Amino acid sequence: MSSLKGYAGRILYVDLTRGKYWTEELPESVVKAYVGGNGLAAHLLWNLISEEVDPLSPENPLIVATGPATGALSPSSGRFAVVTKSPLTGAWGESHAGGFLGPQIKYAGYDFLVITGRSPKPVTLVVDDGSVVLRDSHDLWGLSTADTTDELRGVVGSDYHVMCIGPAGEKLVKFASVMVDYYRAFGRTGVGAVMGSKRLKAVAVRGGKDVVVHDPDRYIEVLEDFLWRNTEGPWAFPAQASLGRFGTPCLVTAMNAIGRLPTKNHWTGYWERAEEISGEELLKYRVSRGSCFSCMIMCKHITRVDDGVYAGAMSGGPEYESVAALGSNLLIHDIKAVIYMNTLCNLYGLDTISTGKAISFLFECYEKGLVEKKNVDGLEPVWGNAETAVELIKAIAERRGIGDLLAEGVRKASEVLGHRTRHYALHVKGLEVSAQDPRAHKSVGCTWAISVRGADHLRSLTTVDELGYRDIATERFGPVMTDAICDRLTEKYKGVVVKDQEDLFALVDSIIMCKYGTMWPPMYYFDFIAKLLPPLTGIKEFSDVKYLRLTAERIANLKRCFNLREGVGRESETLPQRFTEEPMPTGPSKGHTCNLEPMLREYYSQRGWDYESGLPYEETLKRLELNQAADALKRRYRLPRWERGSG
Repeated sequence: MSSLKGYAGRILYVDLTRGKYWTEELPESVVKAYVGGNGLAAHLLWNLISEEVDPLSPENPLIVATGPATGALSPSSGRFAVVTKSPLTGAWGESHAGGFLGPQIKYAGYDFLVITGRSPKPVTLVVDDGSVVLRDSHDLWGLSTADTTDELRGVVGSDYHVMCIGPAGEKLVKFASVMVDYYRAFGRTGVGAVMGSKRLKAVAVRGGKDVVVHDPDRYIEVLEDFLWRNTEGPWAFPAQASLGRFGTPCLVTAMNAIGRLPTKNHWTGYWERAEEISGEELLKYRVSRGSCFSCMIMCKHITRVDDGVYAGAMSGGPEYESVAALGSNLLIHDIKAVIYMNTLCNLYGLDTISTGKAISFLFECYEKGLVEKKNVDGLEPVWGNAETAVELIKAIAERRGIGDLLAEGVRKASEVLGHRTRHYALHVKGLEVSAQDPRAHKSVGCTWAISVRGADHLRSLTTVDELGYRDIATERFGPVMTDAICDRLTEKYKGVVVKDQEDLFALVDSIIMCKYGTMWPPMYYFDFIAKLLPPLTGIKEFSDVKYLRLTAERIANLKRCFNLREGVGRESETLPQRFTEEPMPTGPSKGHTCNLEPMLREYYSQRGWDYESGLPYEETLKRLELNQAADALKRRYRLPRWERGSG
């Protein structure tokens, strides 16, 4: 039995090809080096596959990860992660979801589920404490995510928590999602397609074990601090007045106010009709408010449409990213249509961000005359046409007609449609861009470019510069940098901020905690984590902020090494020309473009990487005790050394 506290101490391995499973203990040395969650999953993925593995092959593992905070009543700790090699980008794949399933995995006695192979027939993995069963699920194949969850719970029990794919995952749509308990989503990087390639329809988990805490009295003191921060502290009211009341769609109005709301395939960042899809407008359709496990912000809302052509639509959220991707991004101002499209994406199991950007890509190509009417299946793909957008969602999920091409993602679609369409395919590393704009918030450009999974807002997006938190900027980076850092429209020092935030998030995603509490409001930083982890785990090294920062750097570097081993490196760290060459045409950020290179140079310098090649210096990897990664990269690259590097 494992002596680790705060962890279940075991990894459950499942080989779908052979129908076998086994468990292995979680090594304490690896826990100390990578904490858990995202970090330890990076260690597992690095060692489980080579660079030659096809993401949709049986050899690509699907790793379901929890962290030490999961299930232990830690702040905002309902989230868990899926890590794999992405079929959309061919690089690092990772997605996170909230809810209650993550804690159930810990209560069932596991920190990680590592699923490999390919079942000869559709199956569901059912985990109930020590019982592990692969259940024949041919009867579920073809069902929506909601019907799958209903049917499965009807068989195994309503107290099981379920993650499953819909028809999009079965048909290997490259940005298929995995839905959790109806309304939570592992949205990004196509993890649903990996699950579909394994013929794994669902995972159902129920657990009844305890999470043993090292020092309960000290741990409760930390939780009392967490309670104060969320109910009486300086961020308590702002969090409840925004996220608590409206959910993440509260951002629609705020982003439009600074010219950062994606509008018309990111042509601009300001939309005169934004109020029609705002959090205030969505509130009219809210039928329930809830939270993930152990969260006091409670930003999860459920909305329903009761009348009109979209009557019956009911979904979690939609979240800000979905509202922007399916609303302003397509110039669709009918909030009922947005709720309906979000519902469709969830039922089919599609990432709303990539789906919305694939549709806006087609709309703009059609507008520019780069796609002919005869090639769009009789549809009218013009801005604001909700009826066509709905049909395209169905076509993508079912891989019909033009939808079959869009299902490959905008990078691949533009390669097929011709080089003139590439300008309108907005992605980084193959991942469609999220709902920010680097012209209105310069550090976003660096965040998108360096993120290992592509144009992603959740690996290093910072609000310190966006909202101008001077006290926090001074505390974290010193008074000399404060003025520049708090100016969101200058690139200066943004490489420093992005590196710091990426390290913080590497740790947060390994613990695992929610971004709400760390990204915004910025309540938890390295010093809080150093108070949280020791009484929970008993690992004294975790009380040292320097140790935690070094660990965070190790995790961030190992994920980059994974991409470099796949051949995804410096050349991929660019932005779509829309953001670097087209000045923002309207709104509060009018006239701005994003100058990426100074931020990249600053970021690489902070990381200890060579600017010209984007490769880590050999000394950097040795300092982080990533010698195995260094040796692997030497087989592909001439790894630079500090004394001959450009700095």
